[in-house]
Amino acid sequence: GTSGGEEDTNFDPGYEPDWAVISNVKKEREQVLVKDSGAARSEKPTDFLKSRSQWAFSLPLSELHSIRRTRFSLGRNFLVLTSRGGHPLPPLHFHRGGTRELLGALQRYIVLDQSPVDGRLYLAYPHDSGALSQSFDKLQLFDDGGADLVSRFIHDPYATTFGGFSKVTNFFRAAIRPPDAPFNARSAQNLPFQPDDEPGFELITCGVALGPKPEVTRGTPLDKWEEFLDAEGRVKNPDRVRELVFRGGIKPSQRKEVWKFLLGFYPWSSTAQERQDIIRVKTDEYFRMKVQWKSVSEEQEMRNSLLRGYRNLIERDVNRTDRHNTFFSGNDNPGLTLLHDVLMTYCMYNFDLGYVQGMSDLLAPILFVTQNEVESFWCLTGFMELLHQNFEESQEAMKQQLNQLSILLKALDPELFDFLDSQDSGSLCFCFRWLLIWFKREFSFEDILILWEALWTRLPCENFHLLIACSILESQRGELIGSDHDFNTILKHINELTMKLDLLEIIQRAEGIYLQMIQCKELPQTVQQVLGLYVSSSSEDDSPDNSETQRLLLSQSQAGATAAPVPTYP
Repeated sequence: GTSGGEEDTNFDPGYEPDWAVISNVKKEREQVLVKDSGAARSEKPTDFLKSRSQWAFSLPLSELHSIRRTRFSLGRNFLVLTSRGGHPLPPLHFHRGGTRELLGALQRYIVLDQSPVDGRLYLAYPHDSGALSQSFDKLQLFDDGGADLVSRFIHDPYATTFGGFSKVTNFFRAAIRPPDAPFNARSAQNLPFQPDDEPGFELITCGVALGPKPEVTRGTPLDKWEEFLDAEGRVKNPDRVRELVFRGGIKPSQRKEVWKFLLGFYPWSSTAQERQDIIRVKTDEYFRMKVQWKSVSEEQEMRNSLLRGYRNLIERDVNRTDRHNTFFSGNDNPGLTLLHDVLMTYCMYNFDLGYVQGMSDLLAPILFVTQNEVESFWCLTGFMELLHQNFEESQEAMKQQLNQLSILLKALDPELFDFLDSQDSGSLCFCFRWLLIWFKREFSFEDILILWEALWTRLPCENFHLLIACSILESQRGELIGSDHDFNTILKHINELTMKLDLLEIIQRAEGIYLQMIQCKELPQTVQQVLGLYVSSSSEDDSPDNSETQRLLLSQSQAGATAAPVPTYP
């Protein structure tokens, strides 16, 4: 570490420290972390609190209780060590990186267990200590402001995502990390670092070589829907239809019909007659639910705060959803009435979830395409089967997806991930809105129709939306790395990408990333799990067909198969 005076003339701590990990100190042979300003170093571990100068110290690693990674507002890293006696020691400052290298070096002598509630706090234990299993319950989690942020997150994710994160970075960093993921040598190997000039450390980076990214091209939109139906109206080859939709989208005139299959309103095996029966039954069911909320009097609603709250949220959001689109523009637009009524009816259909901000964004494109109240409702329910967990109060699904996205980005571009992490952005919290409503606010209305129908095919994997996020981040690599961005400016830059991204390029890059990863012979198991390539024995029993497809993809990747420019997915 070095002092803070090198880069900021206004900050002069009055010392020029140095540090090293000492394997043994004379006869005691006890590991000691030594930080010295040039004075003679203590040779007795018992003298670790007796500083030879104001800023020098030595500390037996057996007496180290915790390490906290912290940052100045100007973006400089420093570590604060605390002894088992509860005494904080002078901070170790880092100007050119190195905090992770130090933690990695210490890991050879002690166990550093990352707190599940504070991603920058590491508790230290001897390797033979049973204390690793101790609970973190006694740690202070977060103040009321952090808890309030979660509440605001649920009701207004957009404003909260881009307004409050800078104040509670550590809370969200901790919240999305799995509680069973301590800092260890293996995790350190998956977090490559930029080399710096600091001596005395072995760089423990061990990245995975993914190989070249295959070239991917898009196809033409699916057209002439009737040619895909047999004499009774059944879809002859659903897999082929999904592949064509993923590859090139759907011609606008055919979307109204094909979307009903993609979203589960119509079974792929249904005949034309059976679909007419489905429409009749579902229409009756829809209007029975609609009558439930339409028949509630104002007096009754005054005693039903939950329904009243849903109505207020819906009315507010409907008035600001896609108003630039002619289908929803202007005052007293019938499209707005349909949007309102379908969302209110969904509250009756799923009262436990009700309405959460963002759901109007999911419905608007569906209503625009179907232009039918009943069909749009049932297509929305199909869409919500995929995304309903995004809107649940616990936010566990969102935390899991952000964690999975970080796993993919570490494997794809460890340097980019490490840069983001060094700027307190390793949680990827700025991607929250992307994943919540599947990039609805990032692309134009017409582009979203193309993107969503590709994602609804569930090809080439169910988490392809995470690869879309990786593709966007990778496209911004040059803008981010080597820049002066900090947490707030990264957040601002990502937010300003809205309507500036080339969708076709992003989709092609995302598919190329998928092919690049599955062809890697040493793809980490965590990445395989995110991509659906690794299947546990229990899931194989539950879904044999899907498991066979995933095992096939995994065997191809292990064999180093080279994909064709236009691959066919099972």
